[in-house]
Parts: sequence; structure tokens; C-alpha cells
Amino acid sequence: VQLQASGGGLVQAGGSLRLSCVVSGTAFSANPMGWYRQAPGKQREWVATIKKSGSPNYADSVKGRFTISRDNAKNTVSLQMGSLKPEDTGVYYCSVGSTDYSGTYYPSDYWGQGTLVTVSS
Repeated sequence: VQLQASGGGLVQAGGSLRLSCVVSGTAFSANPMGWYRQAPGKQREWVATIKKSGSPNYADSVKGRFTISRDNAKNTVSLQMGSLKPEDTGVYYCSVGSTDYSGTYYPSDYWGQGTLVTVSS
């Protein structure tokens, strides 16, 4: 399984960025997908997930500002980020995973190289 994330960059606070992740080596449409991020010196944290059905979930810190979407025809999951804050800075990773009966998302061990987002104040 390969995950190729792109779209990161330097943006001012209040700005927007769109991240994309192309997935290969797995049946994309059959898997829930997610985005995580890791700020310098901190642990990786969950940002958003999208189920096979297209139903999204978001961390409270990004709810209302970020939108996750998927294009099964292109094996791509995207993250539209708006009203960016300096605390959104970090390396963003896409994730392929699974969900249990309660809908809880579990990422697999496949992460890819991530894409760096830097938000200046």
C-alpha cells in the first residue's frame, strides 16, 4: 500500500490549503480513510476520517474549518483546510484503515511521507 500526500506549503493565518492523497495497492473504495497531523515535538493526532459511505468525522479543533472528501474513481482523499491557524502547523499524513461496529476508526500501519503545512501568524 502506498499513500502519496501533497498540497502542503506556507500560508498566512486565515488562509486556505487543499491537501490531496493518492492511494495505491489497496481497494480504495472499500476502506475508510483519514488524515492525521504531527506538530513539531508532539505526537501524531487525528484530524478527520471519512467512511466508505462518504460520512465524515472531525476533531473538535478543526470542525467547521476543514472538510474531508474522497474520489473513489481517482483513489484520492482530500482535505480542504480553511481559516488556518498557527496551531494547524505540522506534517499531515493520510491514512487507510478500518472501522469497528461502533464506527471507531483504526489506522493501518501505512502512512506515507506526509506533507508539511506551515501557518504563519
